Amino acid sequence: MSRESIKELQIATREKLRRFNALRAAEVQPGEFWDVVVVTAVDVSQRDAYELQIREKVDRKELPLGVHYEVFSDPPGSKIGNGGSTLYALQQLDDIYGTALGRLRVILIHAGGLSQRLPSASALGKIFTAVPLGDPLYQMLELKLALYVDFPSQMKPGVLVTCADDIELYSTAEDKCVRFNKPGFTALAHPSPLSIGTTHGVFVLDSNEKSTYSEMANISCLRFLHKPSINKMRDCGAVCKRQGGWYSLSDTEFVYTDSTYYVDFDTAKSLLNLLKELGPLDCEVDAYGDFLQALGPKATIDYTSNTANVTKEESSLVEIRRKIFHLLKGTPLNVILLNNSKFYHIGTTSEYLFHLTEDVALSRELGLLSSAFSVHMNDNSSSGCCVMYSVLDPSCTVGAGSVVEYSRLGAGASVAGGSIVSSCWVSAGLSVPTGVFMHSLCVNYKHQTRFVTVVFGISDNLKHSVEAPAYMEELKLFGFSLTACLSHWGLKNEVLRFSGDASSCSLWNACLFPVSSDQKSSFSLSLEMLQAALSGSTFTLPKDTKLMSMQEALQCKNLEEMLKFRKGLYEDITQRKHNN
Repeated sequence: MSRESIKELQIATREKLRRFNALRAAEVQPGEFWDVVVVTAVDVSQRDAYELQIREKVDRKELPLGVHYEVFSDPPGSKIGNGGSTLYALQQLDDIYGTALGRLRVILIHAGGLSQRLPSASALGKIFTAVPLGDPLYQMLELKLALYVDFPSQMKPGVLVTCADDIELYSTAEDKCVRFNKPGFTALAHPSPLSIGTTHGVFVLDSNEKSTYSEMANISCLRFLHKPSINKMRDCGAVCKRQGGWYSLSDTEFVYTDSTYYVDFDTAKSLLNLLKELGPLDCEVDAYGDFLQALGPKATIDYTSNTANVTKEESSLVEIRRKIFHLLKGTPLNVILLNNSKFYHIGTTSEYLFHLTEDVALSRELGLLSSAFSVHMNDNSSSGCCVMYSVLDPSCTVGAGSVVEYSRLGAGASVAGGSIVSSCWVSAGLSVPTGVFMHSLCVNYKHQTRFVTVVFGISDNLKHSVEAPAYMEELKLFGFSLTACLSHWGLKNEVLRFSGDASSCSLWNACLFPVSSDQKSSFSLSLEMLQAALSGSTFTLPKDTKLMSMQEALQCKNLEEMLKFRKGLYEDITQRKHNN
């Protein structure tokens, strides 16, 4: 990016943050902000967790007031994907607001899911992931609302659909703004390398309208491709050539990829009718691939039978896609090209670490801090770490590339580089090794409050599964086979239990983590297990120790107690800041 475009992006982003900060704790005026903010959840227990946290934010005046904050959970049963969540959310909005919905500006943030690739967000939700910014501290919810703060006043009644784990930054010329005022769908589009296009949605633009050098342009879209190959992009005419101007890339060839889109109210109503026609969903519908591929004059029905990108193929999917295609065919797809924009994804542990500790560009653009709403940060800690919402003894050290959040660290405790310590209480003198993820959860076990600290390697794949415990050798924990780790803990393979579906054995449902009576000893015990596995020594668990999986810990999580721990940190940090 040119120096000029970087500067423009920084200025525009800081201005959005300034505007949002001015709205926090203020009663917003009609048209000044969203009428309704909707967050989707995967089930009732996640919905309860989200509602609790939003209520606390409103009580502490961390969000704009006078806004309807709604959390909608997916119906029980099959996974329905973010497309299914969109349809059910529209149904619930219609039930609550009726005809008034036709006058409202709604933002719909998809935040359901287990967050298996960033497990620190699993219990309390990725929309509540901390961001080292703002006072009071931002979470992803505030950041999303801040970055879209200009949209409501430039939008006709309808729904803006977005996801909880990405960040879009953009700038426009001073006399221009992003407007959502056209019928049908209007999507934001970002210039991206062809390689990024293979994992995102890609817009095929009308070549007659393409030549634009401005920061922003409105254009109609011929069709939408979902995770296409580079050959497919070329064959369909999606590849653009750079010709100077504002493009935020150095590549001579690029494509425009998707992020967030708006649906006007009339189109939202037709989506509601679609749900009535489909009846209860029993498969995953994609809010991007399955809706947007039906749009534009060049859309074809071919995609409906392509299930290559589907995690779990259900027999009804092709039929449902066909119904969606016929219902939406002919609906306009407008695209707003944001030529000076950036798209960041923070859905995995490695992305989270990189963007919060190493990514100089994002840090400059957002003004990220290395220590946010925390007590301490002395000179022992490296400059490339990130500490949020935590209380650390002045003698603690945190290594470069590490994130510590929602935690307490005792005297002399240390965290080596490239690790995540989340919601933990670390006793004095303990050392967390390099490249590990440690996260404590409070659970209800036998009608008592207990604690479990899960520990994984940063690059461990928690989703990778084998079909039976006999193949557990293929599962890798901290880079070692699971069998090898068990031998260091004095556990025989046949003793290891996998929770949930026995035909799917993964690190996610392997019962490896001790249940302890308090948060400190929970952390210490899991750390000892980790150190034994890394050093090749042996460690014996105390007799009759119950072992739990991450999956199980989430099923019996004690939300109130986890939020109480955060509240204690909040009061402690606020008090100490006041004293200083």
